[in-house]
Amino acid sequence: MRPLTTLAAIALLLGTGACAATYDATHLGVPIALADAQPPANGTAFSVTKHPVYVMWGLMSASEPDLDDVLAGQLGAGAGLTQVKIHTRMKWSDLLITVLSAGFLSPRSVTFEGVIVPPAAAGH
Repeated sequence: MRPLTTLAAIALLLGTGACAATYDATHLGVPIALADAQPPANGTAFSVTKHPVYVMWGLMSASEPDLDDVLAGQLGAGAGLTQVKIHTRMKWSDLLITVLSAGFLSPRSVTFEGVIVPPAAAGH
């Protein structure tokens, strides 16, 4: 195998598995519904942005957004969440850091959005 082909294969392999994140809130014990085509729910909207950083070209994470802390911080006693959305994006400053570090550091911006529904409506 030629060196250029080998480098291209390694870059492709690293690029396909890099910067993956899994979010699981099933153990919070409150009703949570992802965003869908339903009309907006009555409640209080929230939006929280976290900034995870991936290192070594996305192979490891230096920090990840903790979904438990974000969602638990939004809930009161008996309340629920609906229309939960998670947006992951790379802002221009994130891209600049990634380019300047040759991909060794790769920050992202992750925004959690949703609607907090009162206790009476949470159990619907």
